[in-house]
Amino acid sequence: MASSSKEVIEVAGREVTVTNPGKVYFPRSGRTKLDVVRYYVAVAEGALRGAGGRPMALKRYVNGIDGEAFFQKRAPEKRPEWIETAQLRYPSGRTAEEVVLRDAAQLAWVVNLGCLELHTHSVLAEDVEHPDELRIDLDPVPGVPWSQVLEVALVARDVLADHGLVGWPKTSGSRGFHVYARIHPNWTFAEVRRAAEGFAREVARRAPDLATGAWWKEERHGVFVDYNQNAKDHTTASGYSVRPSEEARVSTPLTWDEVPGCDPAAYTMETVPGRPDAWAGIEDSRGDLTALLELAATFKKQAPAKKGTGRRAPSMPLIEIARAATKEEALEGLERWKARHPAVWPMLEPADVLVDSMRGINSLWTRIRLNLVHVPEADRPPQEPLEVDYDPFAKWKELQARGETPARWRRPAAADES
Repeated sequence: MASSSKEVIEVAGREVTVTNPGKVYFPRSGRTKLDVVRYYVAVAEGALRGAGGRPMALKRYVNGIDGEAFFQKRAPEKRPEWIETAQLRYPSGRTAEEVVLRDAAQLAWVVNLGCLELHTHSVLAEDVEHPDELRIDLDPVPGVPWSQVLEVALVARDVLADHGLVGWPKTSGSRGFHVYARIHPNWTFAEVRRAAEGFAREVARRAPDLATGAWWKEERHGVFVDYNQNAKDHTTASGYSVRPSEEARVSTPLTWDEVPGCDPAAYTMETVPGRPDAWAGIEDSRGDLTALLELAATFKKQAPAKKGTGRRAPSMPLIEIARAATKEEALEGLERWKARHPAVWPMLEPADVLVDSMRGINSLWTRIRLNLVHVPEADRPPQEPLEVDYDPFAKWKELQARGETPARWRRPAAADES
């Protein structure tokens, strides 16, 4: 049972109140909110090297890892005067004051809100229109071994080096792997994303059997070099972030010597404190993006869909199974579909099951699709009514119909966007 007490800790010359310090965040191991706060205080120097000075979205696990997490872009209105914010304008035209961390006290305060992970933007608060990081997420399709992810990471290092950039590796704390490169903030988001796309396609060209830069999920194989983490409104879990796994794995900065054969399960809340910070020199490694942009220009851009043609027609035979508020509900729907099609399921390969984490207005939802490419055409089941048909925008539509849409959900008027 969660404690209702409070505990005041002194951090960076300030007193930070930890509410419900005994609240269990990791049910099977018993790790508590206070354990998480103490972890972040212990690794504050390294955590702030990655997340410090950057606007961040708050991903809050107020009921622990078994509860539903939600994203909060805007800084809480009730906050200490020593919590810094920066204003971001999103592609929709909306704006938000987001939290910016500078010291360990601010870090502890954010963690007390239930933030296990530090989800930061790729910009500094002083210049929110020009990224100072190139971020690459190596995302394996189901069935791909961890060793292959590491092979692709080494190729990524070489591609960056060949184009004048220093890659900094870290485990994601989940199935994938991250490689960041600090850059001078001289380019727009569109330019950085274009450079990242060119980088991804070059990695796939050098290791065609291991990696892919294909955008559409059903067309991928091996390890997807995800360049879209460089889009303007995206955040990623920065170094030292605790991930919502029962082992309390940590997204851990590594040296390149540590990468071959590394085991992401070895880096947890208990084992990471005390490690030398492998990214201690990252601030001195800022590079130029020109060479990657020149590389990107050598790749032919994919033609956009013709105007008026509607939604993209998939290149693979896809059917949709479920749209659900939680991953568990979606997977339960998949089990029901499997029970109805016992002859089809064995024909599918792991990568044919497409489980997507989708972002709604302020929460995540899950979509499951199946790629029937390995099922003989005559045996392919048709699209059926969804096993779970959740509408993540239902509340918004209901409020809109009543004329009660909250201001934070409204698109600004044209006059406000100038």
